[in-house]
Amino acid sequence: MPVASTMANIYKLTLHTLLDAARTTIAAVAALLLARLLKLPEFYWAPISAIVIIQSTIDPRTLAWQRFAGTALGAVLGALIATFSSGSALVYAAAIFLCGLLCALFRLRGAYRFAAITLSIILLIAHQRPAWIVASHRFVEVSLGIAVALAVIEAMKADPLVYDGKGPVIRLAPGQTEQVRVPLIFIEE
Repeated sequence: MPVASTMANIYKLTLHTLLDAARTTIAAVAALLLARLLKLPEFYWAPISAIVIIQSTIDPRTLAWQRFAGTALGAVLGALIATFSSGSALVYAAAIFLCGLLCALFRLRGAYRFAAITLSIILLIAHQRPAWIVASHRFVEVSLGIAVALAVIEAMKADPLVYDGKGPVIRLAPGQTEQVRVPLIFIEE
């Protein structure tokens, strides 16, 4: 089968793509609103993290753990290095290398990229606050996004549609007796 026709089939508007878009939207907006409510200074990391987790091509729980552990390691290492050393390229290189070694030592293989990203954000971007505050905010912002994404995945993991012989019906909560009819306009099974 030609690649073009395979790619066209992937991007069809189906019930699955609609639910995926809804799930991603809910997670991103919920993370954004919670981060703003908590007055986190770089609130945008929460919805970005939620999107990264919910749109993962691997098990979201695995990726969530990798992102959480990597962000924690990168935040701690970045705060320590920024507090006690200069911002030279050599220090940065050593820090990235150390991230890799620590991830291997702690058996956090998949977390290395997230540790290196967090470390880079802390070391390379000019901030108005001390490094340990920037690092702790980064960790909270990312963790919030992860938590929201996992909650949305859990809440929406079961197929919310049931079929009662007259067409699809949305089941919004377990044990709910009220039914909502779903129009099938532009939806392919």
